[in-house]
Amino acid sequence: MSGEFKYIVRILGTDVDGTLKIPYALAKVKGIGINLGYAIARVLGLDTETRIGYLTEQQLQRIEAVAKNPLEYGIPDWMINRNSPAPVEKKHLLGADLELAIKEDIEREIRIKSWRGVRHSLGLKVRGQRTRTTGRKGGPVGVSRKAAKAAEKESKK
Repeated sequence: MSGEFKYIVRILGTDVDGTLKIPYALAKVKGIGINLGYAIARVLGLDTETRIGYLTEQQLQRIEAVAKNPLEYGIPDWMINRNSPAPVEKKHLLGADLELAIKEDIEREIRIKSWRGVRHSLGLKVRGQRTRTTGRKGGPVGVSRKAAKAAEKESKK
């Protein structure tokens, strides 16, 4: 443990609050959840109750190495976010790489005109939610107050 405390820690391209415990601080990075944060801390032998601001630079570098290649450090493959049936294709994406991969997946579905792609292209709900009453865009439709008052004045004359 380092004697100095860092209030902001830069890890995996993300600024993280140093007062957070290790798993919760790692969960602030896109592509890492709390469970994977716990797994990374346990693989490295770090106490999960430690605040991330107390870690040394070497410990942060080890965390980054495990987060980039979790399968090499014994983390199970069901925790990986890009898990395909082919063993060569299993990888874990973080940050902007994950956002880009998700965007490419959506664009591919739109291009092949799958049902999900059509729903995405129309801006509708994709996962089977109801749309009769929710997911409406735009303001309320009806008579505006000014128009109603003007019509009321016209009718009185």
